Amino acid sequence: MADTAAAVGVDPLTLVDMLRVANSPRFERWKEQVRRTGGCAQPIHLSGHCQTVDTRTGEFFEYSTSSEPGGRLRIACGNRRASRCPSCAWTYAGDTYHLIMAGLVGGKGIPDTVAERPRVFATLTAPSFGPVHNRPTSGVCRCGAAHAEDHPALGTAIHPERYDYAGAVLWNNHAGQLWQRFTIYLRREVAARAGLTQAACKEQARVSFGKVAEFQKRGAVHFHAVIRIDGPDGPDTPAPAWATVELLDDAIRAAAARATVPVPSAGRFPARTLRWGTQIDVQPIGALEGQTDVSEQAVGAYVAKYATKAAETTGTLDRRIGELRELDLHPHLPDHTRRLIEACWDLDADYPERLLAHWSHMLGFRGHFSTKTPRYSTTLGALRGARADWRAQQERRERGLDPLDQDDDTTEDTTLVIAHWEYAGQGHTPGESWLAASIARDLKFNRETAREALAAMPAPDDAEAWA
Repeated sequence: MADTAAAVGVDPLTLVDMLRVANSPRFERWKEQVRRTGGCAQPIHLSGHCQTVDTRTGEFFEYSTSSEPGGRLRIACGNRRASRCPSCAWTYAGDTYHLIMAGLVGGKGIPDTVAERPRVFATLTAPSFGPVHNRPTSGVCRCGAAHAEDHPALGTAIHPERYDYAGAVLWNNHAGQLWQRFTIYLRREVAARAGLTQAACKEQARVSFGKVAEFQKRGAVHFHAVIRIDGPDGPDTPAPAWATVELLDDAIRAAAARATVPVPSAGRFPARTLRWGTQIDVQPIGALEGQTDVSEQAVGAYVAKYATKAAETTGTLDRRIGELRELDLHPHLPDHTRRLIEACWDLDADYPERLLAHWSHMLGFRGHFSTKTPRYSTTLGALRGARADWRAQQERRERGLDPLDQDDDTTEDTTLVIAHWEYAGQGHTPGESWLAASIARDLKFNRETAREALAAMPAPDDAEAWA
C-alpha cells in the first residue's frame, strides 16, 4: 500500500480513502456532483428537498437529497480566492473578465458604442515607506546587487529597522477611503477642464469605472481601474465632444494629487496624512483617435487575474489570524510580511475602530478587491443569474421537460417552488479532495482545448453566419 501511495503521489491514508470513495455504490453520482461544481475544492453540503410545480402545464418535479451520496447535495463554495478554491476562482475571474469587457466593447446589455468613448487604464500606487529590494531599469538594486526576477528578497525592506511598517499598514487600511476621495475629485477635475460647474457637467457627462486591487510584493495595495467618460445617462448616450483621452488623463493625475486622508495621532503614533504615491500610470485603451494602445482583451485579462488574488501573494496567510502567536506556527512566513502583520496588531489598540488586528492577514487592507460604478457595465449578479438560467434549461432538457420561455414574463409567476434546505457541512475528505482536484484538472484541460480550437477556426466568409 505504501509503495502504491508513493507511486500515485499521496500518503497511504489518502489512498485508502480514495479507494473507499471509488468503490462506493454512488461513486458515479458523486463524480457528477463534483463536475457540476466545476471541481470545487471546498463544496457546501446541503440536505433537504425541493418540489417544483408548473401551474400552467401541471408538470411536477420532486427532488430530495436522500438519494444522493451520503444524503447530501454538493454545491460550489463560490470563493473568489485562487488560494482557497482554484475552480470557483476561475469562474469568478471569468465573470470579472466579461464584466470589464462589456464596459470596453459592449455586450451583456451594454451597447458596442462604448468602444468609441474616451477610456483609459489607470494605476494608482502607494507612496514609499522606505527603500525595498527591486529590479530597476539600471539592473542594480540600491543594496548593490542585481536580483534575479524570482529572488525572494524582492519587495522586502533593505533596512527593516528604519522601514515605516506602521505607515504601510495604515495606508492599506485607509486605501478604500483614499480611492473614494479620488473619485470625488476626479469628477470635479473633469468638470473644471470642461469649463463647467459640477451640476452642469452631470447634465452632459458621466464618469464610470471598474477597478481591482492588487498587492505589490512590498505588501502595499494599489489599484488598477478602467475609467470611461459617457454621456449623462451612461453607456447608452454618447460622450460630449469636449471629452477626450487627454482631458481624462490630466483629470486623473490632478485628482490623485489632491486626494488625501488624514489619520489622527493615537498613543505613541503621530498624526499623518495619507496620499497616493508619485507613480501614477494612465494608458489609453484600444485604437482610439488614431492611436494603438493597450488592448481591451489585455486589460480585461489583467483585471480578471487580480480579482482572484489577495494579500497571500506577499506570503501572508489567506485566512484571519485569531491571535498574534499563531504566527509561530508559520516559520516560513517572510520576515517583511511578518513585520507588517505585527504592525497591525501593534496599532490595533490605538486605532480600535480600524479593526487592524482583524484584518492583519490582509496587511490592514479592509476594502473590496473589485468594485465598479452602477453604469459601468453589467453586474456579477446578472452574470451568475444567466449562468443559473442556462443550467436550469440544461437540467430540463436532460429530464425531458420543455424548455422555459426566457422571454415570457409570466414564467416565474406560474412556477411554484417549495423547498427546505439545511447546511450539512463543507469540504472533502482527503481521498475526495484528491479525486476532485483531478476532475478540476480535466475540466480545465477540456476548456483550454475548446478555447484553442475555437481560436484556430478560420474566419467565415459570410459574417452573418456568426451574428
